[in-house]
Amino acid sequence: MSSSMVSVVACMSAVCENGAKKDFFGFSKYNCKVGVGNKKKMRCVLAKFQYSKTCNGLSFCNSCLVSNGFCSVDGWRSGHPGCWKSKFSGSAQQGGIRATAVPPVMEGEGTSKKKPPTKKRRVVVTGMDVITPNGQDPDVFYENLLQGISGISEIESFDCSQFPTRIAGEIKSLSTAGWIAPKLSKRMDKFMLYALTAGKKALLDGGITEDVMKELNKARCGVLVGSGMGGVKVFSDAIESLRISYKKMNPFCIPFATTNMGSAMLAMDLGWMGPTYSISTACATSNFCILSAANHIIKGEADMMLSGGSEAIIEPVGLGGFVACRALSQRNNEPTKASRPWDSNRDGFVMGEGAGVLLLEELEHAKRRGATIYAEFLGGSFTCDAYHMTEPHPKGAGVILCIEKALAQSGVSREDVNYINAHGTSTPAGDLKEYQAIVHCFGQNPELRVNSTKSMIGHLLGAAGAVEAVATIQAIRTGWVHPNINLDNPDKGVEDGNNKHEKRAFEGFNFIIL
Repeated sequence: MSSSMVSVVACMSAVCENGAKKDFFGFSKYNCKVGVGNKKKMRCVLAKFQYSKTCNGLSFCNSCLVSNGFCSVDGWRSGHPGCWKSKFSGSAQQGGIRATAVPPVMEGEGTSKKKPPTKKRRVVVTGMDVITPNGQDPDVFYENLLQGISGISEIESFDCSQFPTRIAGEIKSLSTAGWIAPKLSKRMDKFMLYALTAGKKALLDGGITEDVMKELNKARCGVLVGSGMGGVKVFSDAIESLRISYKKMNPFCIPFATTNMGSAMLAMDLGWMGPTYSISTACATSNFCILSAANHIIKGEADMMLSGGSEAIIEPVGLGGFVACRALSQRNNEPTKASRPWDSNRDGFVMGEGAGVLLLEELEHAKRRGATIYAEFLGGSFTCDAYHMTEPHPKGAGVILCIEKALAQSGVSREDVNYINAHGTSTPAGDLKEYQAIVHCFGQNPELRVNSTKSMIGHLLGAAGAVEAVATIQAIRTGWVHPNINLDNPDKGVEDGNNKHEKRAFEGFNFIIL
């Protein structure tokens, strides 16, 4: 059954590089400057959407929309505009999840006296890291996105000459030296290597040195890094070994194939004893994990959480499975142009692999240790299409409901949203349904910009949401929104929503106007 999640992320308002405005909303075909240097303080919200992957009418995973909200926090990172504090101290708390203290009833006392609810705990991002096809560091990764550099290329890890699709967002090499013990590194599945490496690098980015680690209450630190498919290679290799004899099978093939093992191994390595598990909801995995991790902090169950997703499915069984679904692009002669969200010539999505991990932390906890705060989490929501196992709802009912609930819970009005890092997988049905849901919810917003990170790195499945959350936070930090490459001819279903005035705006302002 299709599930939906929406994430609301606050950032700065966007203007075109040449200062042009527009009357509707549009895809970011070129780099956009986001409010840095503007005379008046701007506030915007980035809504992160995950939607179904479809090709030739066949949607083959959860129809998902996941909500993870982030905002820049005024005064905590010098040189970057922040959000209006009144939005967070007031409306942002209405309808949100609260950790409420219930006073005990003492003998002889009545029940009419109630202790006021405790102040809502706020969640901030203090560290992050990515392992992607076009960068294994957040700054390198985002700089490549801003430059429109694609990480999609021919598959080299195995012979795929007999497959109709021979391209992917493949990680050609990864050094785990200094991050993972050599013995474990040889045994683990790649999704675990990605998760542990990105997780430890996120800690370092967050200023968690060995000395700081010793001071942490590890019972209040947890790990929630999910995976959509888990240890595909380890399990696939075990099946091949079984063809000879069960005695040839890797004794770790079962535990290392489970989706929770990345979180478990990372927690064991760090000695963290707080909430530790994984969520597997196909392409919505990372965002479910991030939202759930934030909720643990909000409810007072943890002070610090490593959260995100990891995926390594570029294997014969993974490639073959998606080929059987007729879901993948076959633009083998032009790998960098294969992923083209919302373009009329898109022919399916491109597989990708990697990991994204955020270090989420309770605000006061972060301030006490002098952490650098990148962004603040505002909220999100879960819904379900309740329509079909794979096909998205024809009217996008679940997606729209999820967006509206996420905005309400986050205390953010739709008029404040001016950037959407969309799911945008480059599939015919999925892209169009997502666009229609965006039009329904944000169609009258004159500041809205939309892009898809997948146009340059492919679809990282369970890791997609976390990697794109990092891209979103980098947009907040730098003030720049990356382009949506390969959008040469917008789909008719997208263009049909325009009137003549909006089309003229597109022709003059370097944006795809929807």
